[in-house]
Amino acid sequence: MKPVAGHPDILPGFRWFDADVDGVSIRFATGGSGPPLLLLHGHPQTHLTWHKIAPQLAERFTVVASDLRGYGDSAKPAGGPDHGAYAKRAMALDQVKLMRMLGHETFAVVAHDRGARVAHRMALDHPQAVTRLVLIDIAPTATMYARTNMEFARRYFWWFFLIQPFDLPERLIAADPDHFLDTHLATQTGIAGTSDPRVIAQYRRCYADPATRHAICEDYRAAAGIDLVHDAADADARIAAPLLVLWGSMGTVGALYDVVATWQDKATDVRGAAIACGHSPQEEAPAALLQALRTFL
Repeated sequence: MKPVAGHPDILPGFRWFDADVDGVSIRFATGGSGPPLLLLHGHPQTHLTWHKIAPQLAERFTVVASDLRGYGDSAKPAGGPDHGAYAKRAMALDQVKLMRMLGHETFAVVAHDRGARVAHRMALDHPQAVTRLVLIDIAPTATMYARTNMEFARRYFWWFFLIQPFDLPERLIAADPDHFLDTHLATQTGIAGTSDPRVIAQYRRCYADPATRHAICEDYRAAAGIDLVHDAADADARIAAPLLVLWGSMGTVGALYDVVATWQDKATDVRGAAIACGHSPQEEAPAALLQALRTFL
């Protein structure tokens, strides 16, 4: 573990480290005491997306908020011909091994967007590790692709844009990465004015790196390829840990899917609720999210 400079003005009480996880450097922040709790972010965020709730959670939990491989200040390994380095299986294993390095053999997970897809795979591949699971604003990847229609394609066009072969999306985003990032965030935000400019500046800093943008494309390419292969092989598998699914009532997932029903096909113990916000309740409606998490965890 190597201590690194972090953002104590954004996440007070936390400390930052880089961990070498089988040759892949994973950036994470940790704080608090109590049972271990892993927080996983989505696209295009970093671990700082949790800044409005992580200090409060740290009053009851040992919180670990990490950057997924390819995102933030974690390493960006080559994806490989099948994009397997960004399979959710590989991304989940990073986080399980990180938690073990920190002495946490079992832990709860709260995950949003891409991080929630990593957490879904984690709960299947490492059921002995995940004690409780919260997935925020997603339906299962295979379900969403299988039910694709015009409305979904219009709202989530990047699911089809970012998976195009290298280097078409990378080259087009490079023309104006700030505009692509800002537009993506704006179209998914249900409550205007809830983003912290300091956090947005960090998202922009990371997105300015061509390696980050390529890794993000690899993440989506894996989701449309090798992840679906893994999902098909585990079609009959069920998440064993108690599962809470949350979604924004102003967002796409809640509008297009019966979210709880989609997860009842994938887990044995499911409950869920909508939160009055868009895609990112941790930034848009932190008080409501905290209440739901405290009750469940």
